[in-house]
Amino acid sequence: MTNGKEYNVEHYAKIASEYHAGYAELTDEIPETTAAFGRLVMEATTDGALPTKTKELIAFAIAIADRCDGCIAHHSQAVVKAGATRREVAEMIGVAILMGGGPASVYGAKALQAFDEAAGRKAAAT
Repeated sequence: MTNGKEYNVEHYAKIASEYHAGYAELTDEIPETTAAFGRLVMEATTDGALPTKTKELIAFAIAIADRCDGCIAHHSQAVVKAGATRREVAEMIGVAILMGGGPASVYGAKALQAFDEAAGRKAAAT
């Protein structure tokens, strides 16, 4: 859930768009802080000893563990851009479930749906 609203897979792009629009407004109010955060994001996800794809998979796992729909929406797109495969995402979700238990299994399923949407796949029939 995000702000008391239930979202399904078709809405993760909308969640990401809402986040980016809201963040743009926040940037107008506190430009130095958001610029510093932007630099942190770029530094933390740039290829180094760990490649960007691995770093984004870690961020996606944390989004699941923290049960953050906006984070799931954002990082589902970022892992697609970084070249993650559906199998890599599924195995990462397995680790997130290991670390987060039942709640992570619920958000892991949501995260896989968000990844599929970001990758242009149709949602599986339920």
